[in-house]
Amino acid sequence: MPKKKTRSQVVKLLDKVFSEYIRRRLAKNEIAECFTCGKKDHWKKLQCGHFQSRKHYATRWDEINCQVQCSACNVFRYGEQFIFGQKLDAKYGEGTAEGLHIKAKNLTKLSTKDLELLIIHYKDLTNTLK
Repeated sequence: MPKKKTRSQVVKLLDKVFSEYIRRRLAKNEIAECFTCGKKDHWKKLQCGHFQSRKHYATRWDEINCQVQCSACNVFRYGEQFIFGQKLDAKYGEGTAEGLHIKAKNLTKLSTKDLELLIIHYKDLTNTLK
């Protein structure tokens, strides 16, 4: 019988599966585009950028909060949060960025079972993209 995964291992796996989905979902012929600067590259070379920090579980796996970013924007330019917010509002409607900011402040507790169900969900979604 396999050893049961710890909660932190489940969170890490969900982060990995979710990140792959985010980077692949809009890719054309395996090429995705940075949400903030427009740089195009293979989805494996890009990152899953978060408008609201990953520390907020309410938005950590939110498909609008998370967009493809190049490492320059996501890491070296600290996520380009201002540009990220403007582009979110342009793409999803005025007030989206503010709504995510408010949502991020909500205390969210997901059970390990909830996280495992999200892993299955995002694995399934990713498999449909392949």
